[in-house]
Amino acid sequence: MGYPHQNTGQSMKVIKKVSEKISGQKIFSPQISRKKIFNRKIFTYKPGTIQATLMIAFSVVSAVILLCMGSVMYLRFSSMSQKEILENNQRLMDQTVESVEDYLINMRQVSDALYYNIIKESDMSSESDKMHNGMNLLYEANKENLRSIAIYNQYGSLLEAEPVVAQKEDPNVTKQDWFIQAMNQMENIHFSTPHVQNLFDDGTQQYYWVISSSRVVELTDGTNTQLGVLLVDMDYSGISRMMERINTTDSGQYFYLCDSNGQIIYHPHQVQLDNGMKKESSKKAARAKESVYEERINGEHREIVVDTIGYTGWKLVCVMPYSIFSNKMLDVKHFVLILILLMAMMLTLINRLVSVRISRPIMKLNNSVTEYEEGKEPEIYIGGSREIRHLGRSIQDSYKQNNALMQKIVWEQTERRKSELEVLQSQINPHFLYNTLDSITWMIEGERNDDAVFMISQLARLFRISLSKGHTIISIRDELQHAQSYMNIQKVRYKNKFQITFDVDSDILDCCIVKLILQPILENAINYGVREMDDCGEIIVQGRKEEDEILFTIADNGMGIPEEEIEFLLTDTQRVHKKGSGVGLVNVNNRIKILFGEKYGLHIESELDEGTTVSIRIPAIIYSEENRKKFENTSKSGCS
Repeated sequence: MGYPHQNTGQSMKVIKKVSEKISGQKIFSPQISRKKIFNRKIFTYKPGTIQATLMIAFSVVSAVILLCMGSVMYLRFSSMSQKEILENNQRLMDQTVESVEDYLINMRQVSDALYYNIIKESDMSSESDKMHNGMNLLYEANKENLRSIAIYNQYGSLLEAEPVVAQKEDPNVTKQDWFIQAMNQMENIHFSTPHVQNLFDDGTQQYYWVISSSRVVELTDGTNTQLGVLLVDMDYSGISRMMERINTTDSGQYFYLCDSNGQIIYHPHQVQLDNGMKKESSKKAARAKESVYEERINGEHREIVVDTIGYTGWKLVCVMPYSIFSNKMLDVKHFVLILILLMAMMLTLINRLVSVRISRPIMKLNNSVTEYEEGKEPEIYIGGSREIRHLGRSIQDSYKQNNALMQKIVWEQTERRKSELEVLQSQINPHFLYNTLDSITWMIEGERNDDAVFMISQLARLFRISLSKGHTIISIRDELQHAQSYMNIQKVRYKNKFQITFDVDSDILDCCIVKLILQPILENAINYGVREMDDCGEIIVQGRKEEDEILFTIADNGMGIPEEEIEFLLTDTQRVHKKGSGVGLVNVNNRIKILFGEKYGLHIESELDEGTTVSIRIPAIIYSEENRKKFENTSKSGCS
């Protein structure tokens, strides 16, 4: 079947274009709401607040400056603090090195005095008493720092010792490090690492920690000379006390002594080192070419300071965990933070004052424009800088020029909508009305009063729903009643030549629908589909809900539509109907799209000699007075 098209659909496109034109021009009028045309917002003046924008810009710049300045200050203070700690420790180390060197020099002087003043001036065979007395005097003068003095020949035999004590059995002197070092490097004095004094037994059963000073000496025995080794055992407690005096902090920093090979001489954590609970990089410190360097050991980041003790090659090492620098910087952090907060408060106040001064004229202009949009018609603010004054005058002139145009366009639009509504409500073909009244007259004359009453009641329902108090949106229940009344009349007129079936789910009866969209499709199904068939025509109306949409299908088993005609049924507004209500499918489709949105409307499927199915898709929205007013006052809206 071929479905007719009506030129009245063209008027709906005109209304749509006018609405879009108005929205694009942003026209203002004080007499009407400037926020809605066809219940559509046409102008919303919501610029970013100038004051807020300036405040944000100034705040960002200020924050960046404060962060940069705070970072520079913190780094500067951190560097100064770290440098101060290093300098303090280096001064302390210098003082300690001097004390240790004085201690060692004193021991060297004892060794020199023994060698040059006593040993060289005495004969071992004839002047042993003189040598013994000299050694005794030196020992008594320095016994606070000495543990023992001894002279051995090159074979390891004891010649003299002070104080006079018994030598332990078989000490194997020639195998001990101090003896070997002295014999291997005869020109130097050698200092050993701390060890237990193991040569003499004073009967007290006590063990003494000593540092041995050894050197090769030339012994005179009559006319003969031989080599020997002079051993001076210094009391280790002297050096230990010096080191303990500087290892008094509890910040994790400590000092230790090692020799040139990295052997530990003194360490405050010696017990942990012996037990393997702690490790120390003393060999690295002994070989270090720089006096200050960084290292990581056992996951701890440390700063190392190394100082060398005189001619001994000993190293005084200061170990500083980086935590002492961070702890030292806590006060600096607090100071910098407080300073930044104070500056941030000052900058915020200054930013506020500057932004207010700059933005006040613009805000006043914005407020006057906002009040104008609301219909209060205040004077447009003209003030501030030259650019803002020019903008204010331009807006004021624009309002005056647009008011007349706005009123004219709105009047034209309103008249067109009224005309369109009248066209849409004039759905009943006069021929249909005349034929129905003729049928009623014929029934009355034939004394078929019950049939006449039925026809009149159906016609009354038809007109009542067609009018619907001028409403465009009605419930599906009413629309379905209108379609049923129409089909009841048509079945009587055509003497039941076709069958009509309504299969509509009850849960959609209270939803919204555009008035008078089923009747034009049913009329076309009769006129172009089943009217010419002999008692075998069938029309089925189905309605169901699919998620948030409602789908109606009107299917007939009529003659169908040629494939080349289908694409024009919903697009060609110039095609003139041959028969029917005068309201084409283009009109119905446009009304649905204007009221509900572009995604909704009609869809047609047809096959020759098989029939045609027209689908109507609309949003599933419960019918209420609020929703009715919403859609009737909106030119185009989506589902909500």
